[in-house]
This record gives sequence, structure tokens and C-alpha cells, in this order.
Amino acid sequence: MYKAERKNYDTKRPKEKEMIFGVRAVMEAIDAGKTLDKVLIRRDMSSSIGKELLSKLDGTNTPVQRVPVEKLNQYTDKNHQGVIAFLSPIEFYPLENFVASLYDEGKTPLLMMLDGVTDVRNFGAIARTCVCAGVDALIIGTRGSAAINGDAIKASAGALHSLPICKVENLQNALRFLQESGLRIVAATEHTERNYTEVDMTLPTCIVMGSEEKGIYEENLKLCTDQVRLPMTGVIESLNVSVAAGVFIYEAIRQRNK
Repeated sequence: MYKAERKNYDTKRPKEKEMIFGVRAVMEAIDAGKTLDKVLIRRDMSSSIGKELLSKLDGTNTPVQRVPVEKLNQYTDKNHQGVIAFLSPIEFYPLENFVASLYDEGKTPLLMMLDGVTDVRNFGAIARTCVCAGVDALIIGTRGSAAINGDAIKASAGALHSLPICKVENLQNALRFLQESGLRIVAATEHTERNYTEVDMTLPTCIVMGSEEKGIYEENLKLCTDQVRLPMTGVIESLNVSVAAGVFIYEAIRQRNK
């Protein structure tokens, strides 16, 4: 007899202090100005109070995911009322204001943008390198990015508490803004023959790294002013993204110190 396959929603449970359960509790958190990393809402929720919550979330950059109730139950045994919000352990900076403040301070901005890097260990390692090297900020999208949670903080050795993070709704719009603000956008990609040492990063610069699986999203890649690669001579043709990010960052530092 045919038996329908049951989906496995097993997941690692965050600590309860990292989550908020219930519709009204989440709305109160939004009203109080709490920074939310993401919100999970039961897929079939259609109540008026659920619509009110969605309306409040529309005014934020918080990613919202519609999920089966089984997924929500994996996070808590409590009465979640079909809504779980995950608190962000850090505050986010608005990109436009932050870049303007760097120029006001007389700095030559050095930024790092991550496109589709979802592994928290890689994310944390990149953040740690950014802090060690003096990168001004890390830019990520509200969707398709690693969750900034306790694991990410641990992987960064606490660096995420001191590194400004700019979370943007649309990476393409962010890239256009950075270009208009005078930044050189340097993309790390294997689809070029130009060496990473051949681009001038003493100018205001944003380095863009993509995921190890897919690289930089094509539409984002088109908006980058420079496309460069790391030379590979061994049998393995790519580096771990956090290692590659470190190479690019310290090349920029080398050029600026020179």
C-alpha cells in the first residue's frame, strides 16, 4: 500500500531567549523597536490579527517565511499561535546613512558584501577577518543570508558585536547606491581572467563575495565595476569563501598600506 512520505522538519532549537512566540507578543516587539532576524508564520494563517502583524512587518526589513505548522512545532512546544520571531543579537545600520558617515569622517570606505553566503561558520569567519583587518562594514541581504544568531556570534569569535552590519532589502539597489556614492565594486568570480591584484582597491571599495555553490548572482555581478579572480594552479579549483574573502581583504589592506 502506498504511504505518503512524511517531511522531516527536524531542526536545531535556538534558546528560548532568542525567540518570541505569539502574534501579539511579536507585534509588541516590533512596536518596541526590537531587531528581528526573521519571522516564521503558519502557512494557512488568515486571521485579521495575522494580517495586522503582516502589515507591521511590511514596514521593516525583517524576512517573513510562510511555513507548515510542523516547522513551527519543531522550534517550541509552547503555544506559538502560528508565529515565531527570532531576535537578532545585534543592531543593523542603514546603508545610506552609514556610507555618508564614513565620508564625513574623512575615511576611504572599505566594505564587504556577501551574496548568498548562508553558512553561519563561513559568515562568522568572514566577519572576524573584517574586524581584524579594519573593514568598515559588512553588507548582507534580508533574504538568502546566514542567520545572525548565537552560532554566528561564536563563529566570529564575538566580532559581530563590533562590526557594523548593513542589512538591505535588495542587493542590486544597494550596489547601485554604492556606485553612485563613488565606490568601486570588486566582484570575486571565476568567470574572468583578470587577477585580483590588478584592481586598485586604494579607492573607496566594496568587495563582493558569492556563495561557494552559485557564486555571485548574475544580475548582481553585472552591476560590479570590476570582476577579478584568485589564481588557481592546483587540482582543486576553488577556495572556501571565508578564506577567499580574507585574501581579497588583505590585498586591499596591502595596497592601502603601500
